[in-house]
Amino acid sequence: MRYWAYLVAKLTVAGAILLLLRKAVVLLFKSADIYQYVGPTPFSRATPPHNVLGYGFSMLALSLLAAGTVWLILWDSRTRCRTCLRRLRMPVGRGSWSHILLVGRPKTEYICPYGHGTLRVDNLQLDGGETPDWRPHEDIWTELRALEESKK
Repeated sequence: MRYWAYLVAKLTVAGAILLLLRKAVVLLFKSADIYQYVGPTPFSRATPPHNVLGYGFSMLALSLLAAGTVWLILWDSRTRCRTCLRRLRMPVGRGSWSHILLVGRPKTEYICPYGHGTLRVDNLQLDGGETPDWRPHEDIWTELRALEESKK
């Protein structure tokens, strides 16, 4: 729940900042009367505004900035722990590129520094984008104790 609330909060803040930037662009080009121009009529000498091209390119740049911002926020949230929201660390490669059929597809595993869980991301995507596999750990110390007792 905390993971999704953090993602929504980041998207909300980014949306508010991008909305303010959009309003600044509109106010900057409002003096050009872009919205007032309908076109030349036989009875008027209206000329098209000179800043239409600048306004179009500014809005294009703003939309590319918005798309990039959303992509960065989603990429950042994908590599965070679902419990404590810390960045996942210690990437470990699993599988083999040369023995895909025998060993399995290559994957990268990331682990939370505090042992909350493991994220497995496929390096080879054969059938489209697959969602990463998040596996939470109950308590890493009880798992380690059970492993140690099983070896005795």
